[in-house]
Amino acid sequence: MNKKLIALAIAGAFAAPVAMAQTANPVTLYGRVHLTFEQVEVKGQASKRTRIQDQASLLGVRGTEDLGGGTKAFFQLETAFNPESTSGTFAGRNSGVGFQGGWGSILMGRWDTPFKVATGAIDPFGDVTIAGITMANNDQGNFDRRDPNVIQYWSPNWGGFAFRAMFQTDDLKGATTNPRDQSYSGTFTRGPVYVYLTWEEHKDQAGSTATSGSKEEGLSVGGSFAFGPVKIAGNWQKYEKTARKDKESWLANVVWTLGNNQLIYQYQRSEDGQLNTSTAAAPKCDVNSAAWQYNFSRRTFTQVIYSKIKNNDTANCGSPGSGWGGLLSPGGDPQGISIGLRHVF
Repeated sequence: MNKKLIALAIAGAFAAPVAMAQTANPVTLYGRVHLTFEQVEVKGQASKRTRIQDQASLLGVRGTEDLGGGTKAFFQLETAFNPESTSGTFAGRNSGVGFQGGWGSILMGRWDTPFKVATGAIDPFGDVTIAGITMANNDQGNFDRRDPNVIQYWSPNWGGFAFRAMFQTDDLKGATTNPRDQSYSGTFTRGPVYVYLTWEEHKDQAGSTATSGSKEEGLSVGGSFAFGPVKIAGNWQKYEKTARKDKESWLANVVWTLGNNQLIYQYQRSEDGQLNTSTAAAPKCDVNSAAWQYNFSRRTFTQVIYSKIKNNDTANCGSPGSGWGGLLSPGGDPQGISIGLRHVF
């Protein structure tokens, strides 16, 4: 019996400091579950279907440690999971470790690019729904990246102004290619006003394919303004790519809040971007989306979305964006209705 008591006392002596450390520097578990029931189709194609779609559900853990002198160490491990199937890679979402202080934050890991963060701030639908920003903007998801092997710096807020910078290391360097990204954003946020300017470059890449000597550049400017119960937002974007004509897109939306209810309308357009040698008509598309959202609380809402995309014969807006997946081929006109429920914790 005495031996058991001694063992318990020793274990308690080691466990107590650990418990105290966790209390002083707590670790937080958080997450989001967001699913939609949808009926979607592409006019003129045998593609009508009903489905349940995951809308970027996630589970994460984050924490900080006070190092003194106004500096903290922080970490985050965030994992995507699909509640209606069996998929997911541990820490495949925003995950990293770094330092933060009065001078800002610096981190290493996998994280959303500054371009994605700045532009996503004006999208009321999220980037993966059937109405999200990647349907026609952000180069249909090509400039909506969560890059691995990155170093990022986030400035403090100086009277509403802030900026982010990202550099990707050359871990993917091959014999003839060295694909890597860099991304920067500047923002101003004060009261009802949000304005951003962001630029991103993909070197030795053509979309998701490593291509020697190929380069892609994206520029976007936009913002939002709220007055009373109404919030309006918009942007303009331009993409320059090796061997292709410049591509332009823009977006405008309005959100009208009536108590717990929100009425949302968003319009998107994209033009050009074809190969320099192409003799076909330039791609062009229009996206119209409307929604009603009911906020049960700050953590839970339900949303009903109707979205319709009009593509000309050479455009394929909505694909490969995850909102429509492999449902669409060039020239198709997808439309659908989505009924969703989101809860965060």
